Amino acid sequence: MNLTPKQLEVVKLIRECRNINGFSPTMQELADELGVSKVTVFERVQALIQKGALTREPNRARSLSIAEKFDASIDTPVRFPLVGRIAAGMPIERCQDNETLDLTTMFGPQIGQRGETFALQVDGESMRDEGIMDGDFVLVKKTSVARNGDRVVALLPDGETTLKTFFKESNGNIRLQPANTEFQPIIVDQCQIQGVITGVLRSY
Repeated sequence: MNLTPKQLEVVKLIRECRNINGFSPTMQELADELGVSKVTVFERVQALIQKGALTREPNRARSLSIAEKFDASIDTPVRFPLVGRIAAGMPIERCQDNETLDLTTMFGPQIGQRGETFALQVDGESMRDEGIMDGDFVLVKKTSVARNGDRVVALLPDGETTLKTFFKESNGNIRLQPANTEFQPIIVDQCQIQGVITGVLRSY
């Protein structure tokens, strides 16, 4: 079942409320928690019901519940066997057979955080020297703040979005630094940080 990050957030909030309080949240409580309108929550819930992720009893308050089969799969991690280290061809240190590489732990939200992680596909070569190539996918933790040296997704005053390294200059300007000498830094008075890069994925 394919859910959007925003739909998955609704499901997890419903489950959290049921686990803590013993009953489901109201539409208004969901809206308040997510910081969106009640209409928006209603649309997401309806989409989840149509997908079979949620069920609801008509004309009954707090009747939202998570479909049993779907509930068991919400937190299924993405893991691969970790079989060793490799340098120029030959494994130089073998890991235990039961070790795994857990992508959920590496790139997902940390315990106690509600930050949403989303993916973008890179279009261009401006970050090439940092190993972020055209066609790669970057995983982005949604946030509005960044520290010097963070690789960020930034919304510029002209409405364009760019992936660059963030620096706050001493004069108050923001420098968005590419990692390719063929591109010039972008200097702006202000920009809107939409997220910080947490990982890069590439398939062959």
